[in-house]
Amino acid sequence: MKLRPLGSTGIMVSPLGLGTVKFGRNEQVKYPEPFEIPDDAAVVGLLEQASDLGINLLDTAPAYGSSQSRLGQLLPGPRDRWVVVSKVGEFFENGESRFDFTFDTTIQVVEHSLRTLNMDYLDLVLIHSDGNDLAILEQEGALDALQALKERGLIRAHGMSSKTPEGGMRTVQEMDVVMATCNPDYLDDIPVLEMAASANKGVLIKKGLQSGHITGPEGVASAMDFVFSQPGVSSMIVGTINPQHLEDNVKIFDSVVK
Repeated sequence: MKLRPLGSTGIMVSPLGLGTVKFGRNEQVKYPEPFEIPDDAAVVGLLEQASDLGINLLDTAPAYGSSQSRLGQLLPGPRDRWVVVSKVGEFFENGESRFDFTFDTTIQVVEHSLRTLNMDYLDLVLIHSDGNDLAILEQEGALDALQALKERGLIRAHGMSSKTPEGGMRTVQEMDVVMATCNPDYLDDIPVLEMAASANKGVLIKKGLQSGHITGPEGVASAMDFVFSQPGVSSMIVGTINPQHLEDNVKIFDSVVK
C-alpha cells in the first residue's frame, strides 16, 4: 500500500489503519460476535504482520482498556516505524464510559498516554466525542489543551473523532484532522469529507465496515470502494485481531483501490 498524506500535517499514513480496541477491551463494544482479548504473542504477531503488509497507522485510546499499555510494552521496531493515534475525553471504568473534556484533564491524559505508550510524542490526538461535538469545541478546554501540547512538541497534530456532521465541519475549521463515519449505509458525513478535502485537512474513516457487520469479500470490497471513492480520505481504520482478516483486508484494498 502506498502511503498517503494526512492532510497538511506532514504525516504519511497507510490507507488502512489498525484499530486496537480489541487488544484491551471486550466489554460494551459493538462488534457482532464476542471475542477473547489476545495474548501477548498474538498481539506482537499481528503488529508485525500489519507492518509487513504496509500498515503503519495504529489507532488506540485510554478508553480501550489495556490497549495503550500493551502497545507500550509490545510494539515492535523503532518508533518512527509507526504513526500512533490516541484520544482524549473518554474514560472506560467499571463497565461504562465517562467523559471529561477540561483543559487540565486533557493535558494529564496525554501525558499519561505518553508514559503508558513509552513514547516521547504522539503523532495525532483526537477528542473522543460523546456526541456533543459543538459544545465540546466551543465550551470545553480540550481544543486549547491540544494546541498547547502541539506547541510543546508532545503531539504532532490534533483533531476530533466526531459524532455529528456539524461537529465534523467545525473540526475541519479548527483542527488538523477529522475522524468521520463513512460507509454505504451512512452518508451524513460526506459533506465533512468534501470540506476537509477542500481545506487539505486529514481524514480518518471509522466504521467503514460497520464495526464488523459488513463481511465477506464482496461486501468488504464494495464498502472499501465506496469509502475510498470519497474525497479527501487519508485512511480507514479497521479493527481486527484475526490475522487472516487483516491479510484479506489488505488484499481486497489492493484489488479495489488503484
